[in-house]
Amino acid sequence: MSPWPRRSIRRRLTLMTSIIMGLVYSFLAVVLTMSFRDIADNYRTEQIAQAGRRLVYELDQGKVTSPIHSAGSTMMQVVNEKGQVVAASPALMGKPRIAAFEPAAGDVRAIRRECHSKVAPSECLIIVTYRVFRSGGDWLVYAADFEAHPFIDPVYILVLAGCGLVLVGVTAAATSRSVASALNPVHAIRTELAEITGTDLGRRVPVPDHDDEIAALARTANETLDRLHAAVEQQRRFASDASHDLRTPITAMRTQIEESLLHPDETDWRETASALLESLNRIQAIVTDLLVLARLDAGIVGRTEHVDLAELVRMELAGIPALRVRVETDLEAGVVVMGERIRLTRLLMNLLTNAERHASTVITIKVSSMDAAAVLEVIDDGAGLAPEDREVVFQRFARLDSSRSRDAGGTGLGLPIARQIAETHGGTLVVGDSDRGARFVLTLPRAEP
Repeated sequence: MSPWPRRSIRRRLTLMTSIIMGLVYSFLAVVLTMSFRDIADNYRTEQIAQAGRRLVYELDQGKVTSPIHSAGSTMMQVVNEKGQVVAASPALMGKPRIAAFEPAAGDVRAIRRECHSKVAPSECLIIVTYRVFRSGGDWLVYAADFEAHPFIDPVYILVLAGCGLVLVGVTAAATSRSVASALNPVHAIRTELAEITGTDLGRRVPVPDHDDEIAALARTANETLDRLHAAVEQQRRFASDASHDLRTPITAMRTQIEESLLHPDETDWRETASALLESLNRIQAIVTDLLVLARLDAGIVGRTEHVDLAELVRMELAGIPALRVRVETDLEAGVVVMGERIRLTRLLMNLLTNAERHASTVITIKVSSMDAAAVLEVIDDGAGLAPEDREVVFQRFARLDSSRSRDAGGTGLGLPIARQIAETHGGTLVVGDSDRGARFVLTLPRAEP
């Protein structure tokens, strides 16, 4: 792999901006040099034209003599109407006509650049021609000089190069400083995240004062840490409560076995086996609920199908033994949801089992539809739930004191499992208001017909 991706963002941005600034400066330097060259050529042309105009004036005044004396390096010729050179600068004495072109008809001046002429075979000349009107015919005045030399002064090159290096250096330093300042919060976030461990999840990354993408990243990281902290705390409480609930029947079994072994001849082994079997059933119930929760937490999804809630309630009530209380139903037909039949059955049975434990005489099950939602209600006529306990009952292994005193055989996982099944189906499970007893309300999205 190329080492480029492994460079830091600061180095990459500094290098890229320096290269871009160098390219931009080089382009501007070339344009500036060409502009200077054009300015020099225009200045040279204007000098030549000025010398030609002066010679035209002298020709009109009859003051032209050969050789022509002029200031500077401009070479000049005067050509009569027959095309003969009648006067010339010292450099052109005895040489042929410097150029063959003339101003266009109606014009008095023409400018042309010619190279490899007979006068200067190895140089390029800027030639300005004037038409002079005479009585016997038009005369021509030629003024010429060598074009600006393309040679560039080394001092000019050194100045351009020095300015370029200074500009690129300043750009690199400014970019490096700016990027470093922008990335300082990222470094602080990374340092804080590296120091956070599983035993110190209460720490949070610093959020920059300015509201930008890095601040949004810090807030998102803190929200993620909040969720992680809550999940870890939940798992810790879950493990602690599970250990406690499993330890209770195991301790009871150990005590019974130790007492029986101390007095084997006096022990009723059938009674002891029955007691041990009861404890094993409790352990099995807890382990089964733990496995269900593990599958729900892992997001394992089974086969989904259309489930008619009224039909599901009737089938389950017909398949269970007689309950200790009466069950009344109010089932609306055609209320269908899309879900896993096994899990929805588990949800219903958990609600029904909870209602049976707390009901006095009757349990009411209702199925109805409300707009695009399917609603299942399980209502008992027991003591009910205080408003502050309506969410507590959905916590894992959370059993209220009244529940513990009344029903020591519950696992404390039935209602949490029921709520998680509801949520995996895109619904909700809450404790609703009721005149008497507890009213659990399941709401699921209705399936398309």
